[in-house]
Amino acid sequence: CFKQVPEKSIQLIFADPPYNIGKNFDGISDKYEEDFYIDWMEKWIFEINRVITDDGSIYLMNSTQNLANMDLICRKYFHIQARIVWHYDSSGVQAKTKFGSSWEPILHMTKSKNKYTFNSKDILIEAKTGSQRNLIDYRKTPPQRYNTKKVPSNVWNFPRVRFKMDEYENHPTQKPYALLKRIILTSSNKDDLVLDPFSGSFTTGFACKML
Repeated sequence: CFKQVPEKSIQLIFADPPYNIGKNFDGISDKYEEDFYIDWMEKWIFEINRVITDDGSIYLMNSTQNLANMDLICRKYFHIQARIVWHYDSSGVQAKTKFGSSWEPILHMTKSKNKYTFNSKDILIEAKTGSQRNLIDYRKTPPQRYNTKKVPSNVWNFPRVRFKMDEYENHPTQKPYALLKRIILTSSNKDDLVLDPFSGSFTTGFACKML
């Protein structure tokens, strides 16, 4: 499908590929030999590099197991602006012989080191120290209250999509609307083209339409 996408035509790409950890997608397992998976990953990352605009942004997700390999591949093509932790709570016992995982990594990258879209005013969240405790910063002249809003850090707390939630689709790795909303608001503008090359549950397309 990438061959149908013109060079340097996409302003924002969100890619959430199979993680190669044995998830079942309608009877098909996503578990392959590691060398094969890494080679496949580099092929589609190369295509992302081809179709993204010079001022475009990319968000890539994967498992914690594959983060190191993905990071090394991406450094060949992009400037890594942030390594984001998507943190969520686990409702059950994950493991008894090791520490279970409650986060997934997201690489935020750009083609240009300094020229890219980052709509900070559209994604402000509550700054709890300033808004809840009404603290005064006496280091400033004159003293001022701490800010009540701030740009999110690189740790994002969004719950996973669970069965019977309003946005639930029958997909084993569905990502929450709130996560895609933040990405799209941050790194794209009206009439930009957004590409999701895997589109498992089409949350990206839904978020674009809603915004």
